Amino acid sequence: MTTSSKIDASPSSSSEASSLTGPVEASQFLHTPKYCEENIYLLCKKLCANGLADSDGSDLFVVFISNEKQQALMTLLQIPLWHQKASQRADGVVLWDYHVICVQKRKDASSSHMVWDLDSTLPFPSHLASYVAETFRPSFKLFSEFQRLFRIVHAPVLLKYFASDRRHMKDSAGNWISEPPPYQAIVAEDGTVHNLNEYMNFSAVEVLENVEADSVSAVFNQRFGIVASEGQLEEFFSLIA
Repeated sequence: MTTSSKIDASPSSSSEASSLTGPVEASQFLHTPKYCEENIYLLCKKLCANGLADSDGSDLFVVFISNEKQQALMTLLQIPLWHQKASQRADGVVLWDYHVICVQKRKDASSSHMVWDLDSTLPFPSHLASYVAETFRPSFKLFSEFQRLFRIVHAPVLLKYFASDRRHMKDSAGNWISEPPPYQAIVAEDGTVHNLNEYMNFSAVEVLENVEADSVSAVFNQRFGIVASEGQLEEFFSLIA
């Protein structure tokens, strides 16, 4: 993850099982700049380990945000997000090539879905509706090249199959574009060493035609989840029991 504008040492360290007490702060989670996919992977594991989520992660969903332009023109920064810590602007806007967040489904009908975003200046976590309004600013009209798409993956599936050897963070000479995390690269349970591109390969033909029960069921079974448009994001989560 690149832009224009610690507590744990590794994914499997013993500190991962330590309890989080008091208000939850973003600083309690491992965060390596520009490696949002790995940050969120570890966040999901820690939420499960510390009782802030279901032990198997069944109430968590990982959301990859990007668009078709990011795939066609890998070096361009295409999706605007507001209230980002990396911004040097007063409004907090950043153009990312992609971004990754975690959405936790509501505990009951009287509560809200929550968003965990380690790169946001908004409350941690934030209510989904307010996060969408403040981060994506749906009323702000964007040119087509900045339109955002959302790949939603059930966390238990992602924790089993996701892998990254960080090749996307090296330049043509093999030098790091941004320093990598201090722990070993994430390898999938089946031995796959890199499939981040599969999560980032967005296509408009993949976008749900309609948000309905079948599409909700699909997210629990498909390795790379489902793809929703910006207008479908909150509707999709409204159908999550």
